[in-house]
Amino acid sequence: MKLRELKLKNFGKFHDKSIQLQDGINVICGENESGKTTIHTFIKAMLFGLERGRGRASAKDTFSRYEPWEFGNYYSGELRFQSNEKDFCLQRNFDKYSKSVKLYCETDGEELSPEDGDLEMVLDGLTASSYENTLCIGQLHTATNQALAAELKNYATGYYMTGDSDIDVSAARAELLEKKKEADREAREMLQRKERKRETLEQEAAHIWRDIHYMDSELKEVELELQYRDVDEVEEEPPEEVPTSRWRVHPLEIVAIIGACILLLCVLPGPWNSLVTTVVIVLGIIYIWNRMKVGKRKAKTEEVTEELDVGEELISTEKLQWKKEQLTNMCKEKQIEYENLQESLRELDHMNMDYREVDRKREALILAISRLDMLTLEMQKQMEQVLNRKASAVIEKLTDGRYSRLVIDDSLHMHVWHENQQIAVEQLSQGTLEQIYFALRMAVADLLYAEDYPIILDETFAYYDDTRLERAMAWLAESGRQVLLFTCHHRERDLLKKMNIAYADIRL
Repeated sequence: MKLRELKLKNFGKFHDKSIQLQDGINVICGENESGKTTIHTFIKAMLFGLERGRGRASAKDTFSRYEPWEFGNYYSGELRFQSNEKDFCLQRNFDKYSKSVKLYCETDGEELSPEDGDLEMVLDGLTASSYENTLCIGQLHTATNQALAAELKNYATGYYMTGDSDIDVSAARAELLEKKKEADREAREMLQRKERKRETLEQEAAHIWRDIHYMDSELKEVELELQYRDVDEVEEEPPEEVPTSRWRVHPLEIVAIIGACILLLCVLPGPWNSLVTTVVIVLGIIYIWNRMKVGKRKAKTEEVTEELDVGEELISTEKLQWKKEQLTNMCKEKQIEYENLQESLRELDHMNMDYREVDRKREALILAISRLDMLTLEMQKQMEQVLNRKASAVIEKLTDGRYSRLVIDDSLHMHVWHENQQIAVEQLSQGTLEQIYFALRMAVADLLYAEDYPIILDETFAYYDDTRLERAMAWLAESGRQVLLFTCHHRERDLLKKMNIAYADIRL
């Protein structure tokens, strides 16, 4: 990829500022506050966009910092570049009210759609994060961050496993973890539903068991009562019949009354004998009448009582037989219901098909994550070897063979070898440390991107002495990449002239 023209229509201090760029090294020179950092920021904003912050942060964010000094409503720019032997024109309007982006292929006249990912496709997956960690190096910003380490891990796994570095293995692992969480949650909910169902079944079984026990006890009582009645009917002898008189008033009682009256008439003198005899006769009549009345009522009462006793005995026995039959049937029904509940509980003890399916899914996801992690580790080791080789080649050139081996681990921690001695980079001088980080960035860029992107250097070599700077210029010239070197000094241009290295001299 080559940048051909930067057109700052309205961006920061610039208005209709056009900068033509060439292949190789472009030295953009200007005094402090001449706009070097503005141009540097413009390139990144054109490639990846420029978003306005929210809240209080928006007052000091990049969007606000580079708003046009004039014509604030026309916050825009244009970038022409070449990629895959085709010329493109990228136009952006950063204004919050009329924000837009357009991309044209000037070679064939096709209008592309950045909203649909055409710009990312043209840039071949270059992101703002990787751009800042590799190709774009500012003063005192040569060190990388952990985002680059994560991107390298993802690149290593995707590329070495599939041959396609665009495959986002980190996203795939995150998706697998999310699916595993869903499977865990589903399995947990199934177990909870199972336990709730078990508690319900056990409660129902306990109630039915109590009903069965109660009805069984009552049935035994009924059977025992019927058994007693059957024994009484067999063993009890019929009572002897007591002869009852058919007379309600005995004749002897009447004879006695008549005899008494005759005796009184004969014995007592008159007129007392007649009076007393009359009284006795009246009393006898009254006595006979009462005897006849009481006898009749007693006979009727005995008859009714006998009928009631026989009826009550017959009704009670029938009720007991009916109750026995009902209790027996209910016990059978309850027993069947209880056995069905016990069968349901036994089925719960065996994992159902749905749970087994979820469990198999969980095991498969765990295995996939484990396998992916193992392969990631293996691929990272392979990537580290390639990265170490590339970075060592760069550092050897920059240090003229003093440090010929740079070792980088998966977290981008580094150390160098010098005369068979391992040295942590933190022990080295700031100038050497800057060279090591520069070597790391160039090696990563070479590893991650198939296309040679421009290298943006904004006062990057402030800690370099003349010897280090000369080696850096030599390496940049040999790399064949397009270089945009922003500086406020003349020593880079003087050194390039001394080394007979062609460059484009751009003054701000």
